[in-house]
Amino acid sequence: MAKQILVVDDNLSSLKQIGAQLTPRYEISLAKSGPLALQICKQEKPDLILLDIEMPEMDGFETIKRLKADPKLNPIPVIFLTGNRDMDTEIRALQSGAMDFITKPANKDILLHRLELHLQFSAYQTSLERTVMELENSIVASFAELIECKDRNVGGHVLRTGKYVELIGKELLVEGTFAGEFTEKDLNRIIRATPFHDIGKVGISDVLLLKREQLTEKEYDEVKKHTIIGARFLKKIYERLPEEEYLELAIHLARSHHERYDGTGYPDGLAGEDIPLCARILAVANVYDACLTDRVYRKAMDYDDVFQMILDGKGSAFDPRVVDAFVAARDAVAALDIKTLPVLKFEGDRLDYA
Repeated sequence: MAKQILVVDDNLSSLKQIGAQLTPRYEISLAKSGPLALQICKQEKPDLILLDIEMPEMDGFETIKRLKADPKLNPIPVIFLTGNRDMDTEIRALQSGAMDFITKPANKDILLHRLELHLQFSAYQTSLERTVMELENSIVASFAELIECKDRNVGGHVLRTGKYVELIGKELLVEGTFAGEFTEKDLNRIIRATPFHDIGKVGISDVLLLKREQLTEKEYDEVKKHTIIGARFLKKIYERLPEEEYLELAIHLARSHHERYDGTGYPDGLAGEDIPLCARILAVANVYDACLTDRVYRKAMDYDDVFQMILDGKGSAFDPRVVDAFVAARDAVAALDIKTLPVLKFEGDRLDYA
């Protein structure tokens, strides 16, 4: 499929000339102004933008500033194409985030060569980012498996919980429940962070995690410490990798996923909106999956009973708005076949995928 190039220039003859030069090789969109260019970008998201600097209403510098301010448009490479040969202008263009600076009139062969070079670089960068993302996701999955090896109660729990968080989060976005506070980007970060929420269990004794009888009060207090241990561990990782924003949410999830909306949870006794939103969302998903699956100390509860328990906890255990989103997503949650998700199964001392 041919790459799409957006050419932005207020000079109609220049616009047509450049478009004609590029048409045989690329799909071309033309815009006579910065505002029109931004509109086209939001609708079509071109692979590269050729942008004139000197334009009325909104010049090239203001146009690229708005492009770079939009997370969805920021990755699009921009090349300034202008008749201004001033060195200060060229420096300013590159400092604004442009990939290159070409003076008009541009030689056709040079223009095509530079375009192809930047398109290839952009494709390589996208591929590299995807590879890094896949590697990070593999590491997250490995952490999840580490927890499952430690605690046989939670085989597949962290993976399933992530799916429930996603469904609840999407419903919150559709309803606009936390408009201005909760975005699609936030949801993606929470989903990536969710597998870490029980990582603190690696610091809890196997004797307690695998005990079939009811825990004593002292034993339960020890198990509760997994929230603090996990948050402390993730904080150390985040200090080394501050650019990984989802790790900041992972800290909140690890520490606060057992807090209750009425303030009777642990470890900090937070209440209401003092509990991070990400943890309020996870709390519903976490309890839902925990009760719906077998544990070493009890059998799974019936689906309708679990659902009713979530409703009964509205305003006490859970944020009422999150419960409402859970109710609205009930069909999607119920339709999620947890058997199709990879889980770790224990047969005696043998560990394998079910």
